[in-house]
Amino acid sequence: MFPTRPLAGLSLRVPGLRRAALPLFALAFALLASLSARAQTATVFGSLSNFDVVNNTEHEAHGFEIELEGLQPGDVPYSFGATRYGQARVIPTATGVAVRWESAYDPGLGQFTQTTIAHAAGTPFAGMCYSWNGAGYAGSGCEHFGVSLAKNALKTTYRWLVEDANAPGTLVPFDPPVAIPGPVYIVTPPAQVGEVPVLEAEIEAPEAPEGPELYGDAQWVKVFKTELQREVNLDELMSDNAVVPQDASKVEVAWEILQADPPSNSNGRQNRGRRGNSGPLAAGTRAVVRRYEIYQYTGAYDPVTHEALCADGLCNAPAEGEVGDYVGAQMAAANVGVPSVTVGIAGGGKVASADRLISCGSKCGASYEANTQVTLTASANSGSVFTGWTGACAGQQATCTLSVNEALNTTANFAPLFNLVVKTAGSGSVSSTPAAIDCGRLCSAKVASGTRLTLTAAPAAGQKFTGWSGSCAGTLLTCTVNVNKDTQVQANFK
Repeated sequence: MFPTRPLAGLSLRVPGLRRAALPLFALAFALLASLSARAQTATVFGSLSNFDVVNNTEHEAHGFEIELEGLQPGDVPYSFGATRYGQARVIPTATGVAVRWESAYDPGLGQFTQTTIAHAAGTPFAGMCYSWNGAGYAGSGCEHFGVSLAKNALKTTYRWLVEDANAPGTLVPFDPPVAIPGPVYIVTPPAQVGEVPVLEAEIEAPEAPEGPELYGDAQWVKVFKTELQREVNLDELMSDNAVVPQDASKVEVAWEILQADPPSNSNGRQNRGRRGNSGPLAAGTRAVVRRYEIYQYTGAYDPVTHEALCADGLCNAPAEGEVGDYVGAQMAAANVGVPSVTVGIAGGGKVASADRLISCGSKCGASYEANTQVTLTASANSGSVFTGWTGACAGQQATCTLSVNEALNTTANFAPLFNLVVKTAGSGSVSSTPAAIDCGRLCSAKVASGTRLTLTAAPAAGQKFTGWSGSCAGTLLTCTVNVNKDTQVQANFK
């Protein structure tokens, strides 16, 4: 489950989740007890991560691996497959699973059939990490990988796969791991009813320091953000797709330093290893998409602690000579929803929920914990009739039960009742389809406005039908009438 920000000393964070390097799937999370007033919260329904990455191992690579601790193969429903290595395999490990993109090996030639060459330092690669980019792709020294998850991973590690020097034809993960972070999503419920939830994307420096008193290597991170009123899928999250924010108007953070803090906390600060970007979810938002661009830090380091010593003293912006090679980009999205029910009324009637949180006309919406079962009942005013639901509810039964796992909207439709009066002159009867009228000399029925009925005249023995009068006309035995007001029809027999 996705964690929420702690309130009143409580926390719903998942143990170990803060170490994850990929955004994660979740189906629901629980509200804190202090929010029992049903303040509107949010659910992350899908977290997706696709990233461009250079091969900076200084070796030829023949595949890539994402190690996901705490997961089973069924927890990885989809991975990006448009690479030189084809579809990934999901392999169980002692601690979870590994998602592996691997080249085939030709034993006759004694070589792997697919290779990502080592990326030459200082060489541009933007836009060339995709298999449809021809010759530029083959020589770019970069690739594009990504996964969607159905469950939280306790820890995530990215590594290139290189040939084992001691076992030709065998691939092994290369260390150190790839230094591209991925966001973990944290939902902060509002403090009171009427406010909106906040979705935070938190990234953590993926590369650990080399000693307990040292900082890790620093990186510059630039963040772009956009919100969409539809869900996105993994295959859309690519640098050459317009859905990924990249222009100046979408900059969320111009520059920030990401640097793993000393494990011993010897400096007493530990404020560079994690960075969070957050904001309230706008009405109608169904996806929050971010692009994280990662650059090498080439400024000065403290010779004792290895802390980045930026020229501005705060590392709020790089000075000349402090930004090195572009390392890669992480395209991440969270598909979100606000578990709630909103009811509309069309016509004369009302709708109430069994839990009494909805009583529409007056209170026509309520927020819920994800996957709550909500039963709505429609009741018509005097002179009206319930004609059916539209939206999240369907059908003509007065009651409807919804499983609330996103923002749901439904409308209860009511129509005014009109009198349909049918008379006969002579001996015979009249019936209707749909059933409303079935009578002899005189009968009537209350019919919903807009109802279309077919009346059929049946003469008694020795009688002949001579025609209709009133709202029907002609001498055919059947007549179709649309009831939009009080209506009177007469069937004549002789």
